[in-house]
Amino acid sequence: MRLSFLLLAILFSFNQAIAQMGEIRGRVFNPVNNEGIPFANVAILGTDYGTVTDIDGNYVLSNLEPGLYNVRASFIGYRSQTRFEIQVTRARAVQLNFELREEASDLSEVTVNAEFSRSDETPISVRRLNTNEIERYPGGNRDISRVIQSLPGVASTASFRNDIIIRGGAPNENKFFIDDIEVPVINHFATQGSSGGPVGILNVNLIKNVDVITGGFPADRMNSLSSFFNFELKEGRSDRMFTQMTIGASEFTFSNEGPLGEKTTYLISARRSYLQLLFRALGLPFLPDFYDFQVKTVTKINDKTELTFLGVGAIDLFSLNFDEPRNETIEERESRLYLLDNLPISTQWNYTTGLRLKRFRENGFWTFILSRNMLNNRSFKYAGNDDSTRDNILFDYLSQESENKFRAENSIFKGPFTLKYGFNYEFSRFTISNFDRFTLAPIGQVINVNDKSFFNSYGGFVSASKNYLNERLLISGGVRIDGSDFGQTAQNPLNQISPRVSVSYQFKPNLFWTTNAGIYYQRPPYTALGFRNNEGELVNQLNDIRFIRSTQFITGIEKVVPQKSRRFGVEAFYKHYNNYPSSVINGIALANLGADFGVIGNEEVRSDAQGRAYGLEFLAQQRFFNNFYGIGAVTLVRSEFTNPNTEGFIPSAWDNRIIVSLTAGKRFGKNWELGARWRYLGGTPYTPIDVETSTLIDVWNLRGQPLLDFNQINALRLQAFHQLDLRIDKKYFFNKWNLNWFIDIQNAYNFEAEQPPLLIPVRNPDGSIKINPNDPSRYEMRLIDNPAGTLLPTIGLIVEF
Repeated sequence: MRLSFLLLAILFSFNQAIAQMGEIRGRVFNPVNNEGIPFANVAILGTDYGTVTDIDGNYVLSNLEPGLYNVRASFIGYRSQTRFEIQVTRARAVQLNFELREEASDLSEVTVNAEFSRSDETPISVRRLNTNEIERYPGGNRDISRVIQSLPGVASTASFRNDIIIRGGAPNENKFFIDDIEVPVINHFATQGSSGGPVGILNVNLIKNVDVITGGFPADRMNSLSSFFNFELKEGRSDRMFTQMTIGASEFTFSNEGPLGEKTTYLISARRSYLQLLFRALGLPFLPDFYDFQVKTVTKINDKTELTFLGVGAIDLFSLNFDEPRNETIEERESRLYLLDNLPISTQWNYTTGLRLKRFRENGFWTFILSRNMLNNRSFKYAGNDDSTRDNILFDYLSQESENKFRAENSIFKGPFTLKYGFNYEFSRFTISNFDRFTLAPIGQVINVNDKSFFNSYGGFVSASKNYLNERLLISGGVRIDGSDFGQTAQNPLNQISPRVSVSYQFKPNLFWTTNAGIYYQRPPYTALGFRNNEGELVNQLNDIRFIRSTQFITGIEKVVPQKSRRFGVEAFYKHYNNYPSSVINGIALANLGADFGVIGNEEVRSDAQGRAYGLEFLAQQRFFNNFYGIGAVTLVRSEFTNPNTEGFIPSAWDNRIIVSLTAGKRFGKNWELGARWRYLGGTPYTPIDVETSTLIDVWNLRGQPLLDFNQINALRLQAFHQLDLRIDKKYFFNKWNLNWFIDIQNAYNFEAEQPPLLIPVRNPDGSIKINPNDPSRYEMRLIDNPAGTLLPTIGLIVEF
């Protein structure tokens, strides 16, 4: 009934009389000491409308027509800040706070621009996305992992996974933080030991902005080689409760915010998928199902003390669909039976909880962070999907990763000089129960392990930055050390000294040259650290597994046009990897395995592979201006690794060669909006199937899937992939509520991307596999094409009240 009422409102209430206008209110303050800035100017760009803050730094902009606005706060002696695309409605006042840092010197001869994300500690390779950019992204379907793919240097796979591949690095080289609290998993059905998954966990309704750092990493961040993602969630409303509901083609999302007393606000979100119903209706052989939740509270204990609580979690369920579709062709039947024979039954759940205490003083602040996260991953498979007897089990895998973390950081600001230092400690546990007849063991060998491992990790850092030449020159640098007891070499933190330095020079107003050099370390995945043989030995500890090391160099030029909210940039990068894990069984670097559903790294490895990635990035970005926005990014990249059983560098699984992403949108009258994105990715390498061995009856009966020919690692390459996504939005603003419907079309011209071919058995009418008449020791099999991609329209409805 309620949905019917809303649809009637769409049809008949477009011209309803308006009794009230929109409002923006908030606070302008100094983020160093949390003190309000009185008499600061707050103005709406492109208009004559503005106001000044009161003695406590508070302001109100009222009598605004619903729409999108760019709002700037400024004050003499402080760096101005602009917030883009602020959506004003009649249903609620917008809460919009500004953080203005003091200038270090007289800026009569130089312009320091804060319109785009730049910081003294990380002046290079940083991109920021705000709430509206995330929500309206064409083809993203409100999934932050897909939205990120529009940024320069970011590649993705042609399948429906959310693997994030940055500057030729593997998906597990990225780390995610929400309000400074590390969240290891941000996708449903993630690959343990890697990342990715088909659907993101985070609700974009709660995200204020996200900063993506793809190089020149700050010293307070650890354990990553390709990128850091810093998500900042909104604070809950302090005046009244506000609710948002989103109904899409495959899920329902509910979020709510409001006050919890005078000093505390909250945000909550919950999502329920009904994707399995859609997949069953389409006749697909697998049925995914998921739930997720998020919660955030902020307590202003006093003017100088703030406590934030965060909770993020997800539950993922997966089952097989044995229903036989009508009018199924022979080829469709063979492909469906192949998938049913190979897809495991998988369940997964994860959560992260954390506390952040921030204590301000006159010249800086302390930050204390305590968090816990856990991942539970279960996967099993029976031969012929017959679970009537344990003798039919092919593998049964269950493992848990849990981490307990503490960080303390002190930030000190004094004129042009900034100093930060801190330390961290982490206690983690990895448990595994693994019965495996074939996945990694030689033919005929069975793995049967049930054990747990404990690890202690520790580190510290110090960093500083200072402006010179009247703020034309910025020099920043730092060093951190990290250690862990997972290996003999890794125990000594002096073996993992990680220095980094950045230099940024402003040739003339808003034209910057920046360069960075650094050495970074990342811990191998727990699947490798906790791997045990049948004797219970931590084999990889005996092999002295080490931190992965990456030496990186970046340089670039950026031009900002603040009057038109526009920027252009080009960056060159080079990354060299050492101590990369390689498989003892297959003799290849894990970077050449790619990523898929399941587990990566649960095997004996040695830290003896090397790698390199290098290239150029080009960026042109237009923030929302004159009802238009756009971003174009082109990346030329090479990603190569060595293998113990091959000579020299060969292309890695992430070697796209060229990545193009073009995104643009236009805001029309009466709150219509149209957006489009086109992306092009060069084809990636892949390893061909060893048909000779795979067709043997004894081998296929044991595995039920083909073996790869690792003597031809990544010897073949797929064709290039390209795709067009479109999105149409229409918004309605009523006195007490808002309505937004949208149509999101992925792969508008229905491009089918090439994927590695499948080797499937030829079957008899009764479903049994045919024996090769010319060789009774083999099954009869054939290679079939395996394209990915289809036209995927989504209709969604967003209600706010």
